[in-house]
Amino acid sequence: MEQWTNVIVVVHVLIALAIIGLVLLQHGKGADMGSGFGGGASGSLFGATGSANFLSRTTAVLATLFFLSSLGLAYLATSRPKEGGGTIMDRAQPKQGQPQTEQPTAKPAATPEAPKPPATQPGKEVPQ
Repeated sequence: MEQWTNVIVVVHVLIALAIIGLVLLQHGKGADMGSGFGGGASGSLFGATGSANFLSRTTAVLATLFFLSSLGLAYLATSRPKEGGGTIMDRAQPKQGQPQTEQPTAKPAATPEAPKPPATQPGKEVPQ
């Protein structure tokens, strides 16, 4: 199971780097004005608007894959079985040569008795 987690992490990082590269390759909306004055975009491999569609669609596909791999990693992280339970300190092995000490067990606290009402003398009772 841990091998699959490592594979998904590597794929996740590669997708993230590809998204970064594709976003840097794309040009902004204002860059289209320059092509009207001889920017030379019509002579490119994808044509004047073909590269924008190709890069934006590829970015959308990679973003979807990135989202799905994020969900997969989250699922694998939360469904991992607990190893031994407890905290890290509970699972720590003592060093060689040190005696193992047992954890003191907590004794149940004694319940305190309810206080007794004070004795009243006849004729001096106070209404409550």
